[in-house]
Amino acid sequence: MNNPISALLDLKESAIHTVPPHATVFEAVQKMVAARIGAVLVVEGESLVGIFSERDVLVRVVSLHRDPLTTPVAHVMTIDPVTIDASTTVEEVLDQHSGKEFRHLPVLEDGRLVGMVSVRDILRWVAQSSNTRVE
Repeated sequence: MNNPISALLDLKESAIHTVPPHATVFEAVQKMVAARIGAVLVVEGESLVGIFSERDVLVRVVSLHRDPLTTPVAHVMTIDPVTIDASTTVEEVLDQHSGKEFRHLPVLEDGRLVGMVSVRDILRWVAQSSNTRVE
């Protein structure tokens, strides 16, 4: 658990799934479904400007009767999402973020977006680490 998040990222698929702010909710959801992921990062140029998740679809689109074909992600994304540094350890992430409402954390290295980890990724890492120690 003292391994940095960057070690976890090394074991994951290397693709960073992003959409621009002007993408429609429909386009973002299509990308999420195709990649089998629960969130996409919203980037403008090289800058992270938000995150758009399954929860955003439910709370900010469906429940408000917005049209996913015409609603830009920028209008319904989470702005300025909490991020973590790639050097942060798995244990630190668990300590700092337990009890907080997040399922996906963008990962930065020297201010540059290098990936995203989910609660599932972290739990899988912890379980595998525990299994390795037991054996």
